[in-house]
Order: sequence, then C-alpha cells, then structure tokens
Amino acid sequence: MDTNGTLYLCATPIGNLEDITYRVLRTLKEVDLIAAEDTRNSIKLLNHFEIHTPMTSYHEYNKIEKAYQLVEQLRQGKNIALITDAGTPGISDPGEELVRIALEEGIRVTSLPGAAACITALTMSGQPTRRFTFEAFLPREKKERAKILEELKNETRTIILYEAPHHLIATLEELHEVLGNRSISLCRELTKKYEDVQKTTLEDVLLYFKDHEPRGEYVLVISGKERKELEEQAQKAWEELSFSEHMAIYEAQEIPRKEAMKLVAKDRGISKRDVYQALLAEES
Repeated sequence: MDTNGTLYLCATPIGNLEDITYRVLRTLKEVDLIAAEDTRNSIKLLNHFEIHTPMTSYHEYNKIEKAYQLVEQLRQGKNIALITDAGTPGISDPGEELVRIALEEGIRVTSLPGAAACITALTMSGQPTRRFTFEAFLPREKKERAKILEELKNETRTIILYEAPHHLIATLEELHEVLGNRSISLCRELTKKYEDVQKTTLEDVLLYFKDHEPRGEYVLVISGKERKELEEQAQKAWEELSFSEHMAIYEAQEIPRKEAMKLVAKDRGISKRDVYQALLAEES
C-alpha cells in the first residue's frame, strides 16, 4: 500500500482573486503544508480566503535542497500544495525542479488547473494560437540572450515572452533588430483593473513608447515568421551555391549521386534533368 503523500500544484490568481478555483481553495485548506515561492506575498492570499494551513518557503535559491526536504515529508504521508507568486506552479518558476525530483522519488504529483499569464495573453492577443512557443523572460546574460534571439529569428510559431516595464523598450528594440517588423500584441496587467491589450507592430510600438512610459507587467505575443518567407530564404541560400557545391553537401554525407541530384532538385524547385544539365555545364 502506498503511504506517500501527494504533491498538489495549485494555480493561484495572476491578478483578480476571483480567478481561484473551488478545488484549489479546498485543497489549500486540506493539505498538511503549503510550499510558497514568497510566503510574504502568499499570506495575503491565504488570509483573504481564511486559509490557516502551515506554510514554508520554496524559491529559486533553495529549490534543490528544499525539494528533497519536501519529498521526505511527502514520503512520511504528508500532502503538500505548491503555489507560486501568481499563476500555475512549474511555469517559469522553481516548481519544475520540485516536480522533477518528486516524480523521480516515486511521489504522486497532480496539477490543479487555473490561471497562467502566458495562456491568458495568447487567447486575447489576436495572434495565431494553434502553434506557439513560450520563452518566458529572455536571459539577461548577453551571449545566451543573443543565442535565444537567433533561434527565434526563423521561428514559425507564435512567440510568447514576459518582460518587466523597466526592460521593455530595450527588449522591443532587440526584437525589432533580430525579427524585423513583426505583428505583436502587448498584454498588460492581465485580469486587473487596468488590463490592456495593444495589437500593433514592433515598429509602431517603439514609436508609441517614445512618448509613453511602460507601466505594469507585460506579456509579449509575437507572430511567427511566415513559412513562405522561410522557404524563399532557404531557396535563396541554396541558389547562392554552385550546383557542384550543392551536390558536394549531400555527397559528403555518403548519399549516392542520383539521390543527391534529386535532393538538389527539390531544394531548388527544379527538375532532376535541370540539375544534370547544370552540372554538365559547370564541368565543361
């Protein structure tokens, strides 16, 4: 018989307190312990709903050591709820480490759905929602940040980022420089009194912020690169090579010559016969 406790990932409001679920409220009252990212912030939420469950801190600076301590309590049969400052635990916060360690140790983990700023922003952004990639906050370290931005350059899915107001303009300038003039929706103060969504372009929003100071927390929802544009870009890169150079790329992978010619033809959008004729012309 399994005598372990359960780890409950409890989503909390990202602004409007009415967004908490009945299930989360019941669970927070019934568990033995609540692990909170910031106990000073979370106590306000618990007091509002008259929840008196004991609380402990679990944050970025103790996420590994404390995770094993919490797992030990779970092994003893205690049920623990994990909450973040706002939104769903494990999304761009240290909760992902506790979940990983708990599962590795055979502890049952369950997630209680609720608010998440990235999904809330996406649904109200007016940008394509079927395919998206979430990057949270871009790294502050320059080399790592540049690497991530370069990866996003040819991303065809909708891109979701978080940004603080004091870094917003610099981030928008970088995005414009790397991605070009994309469509962007700036979602601000989600679920709060001054909630706002501004669907515009990177160029226009930079002009807007010349006269307006960014205020509040932002979620940036940016359109992905058009597939057609990406295909044209790839074809142009191939066409900058001679046919012999193009063939050499595939032959270096030990692909038979006839098959390599088919691949070259496909890359360039021409027939295999055209490739054959071009190779003869280059060799003559």
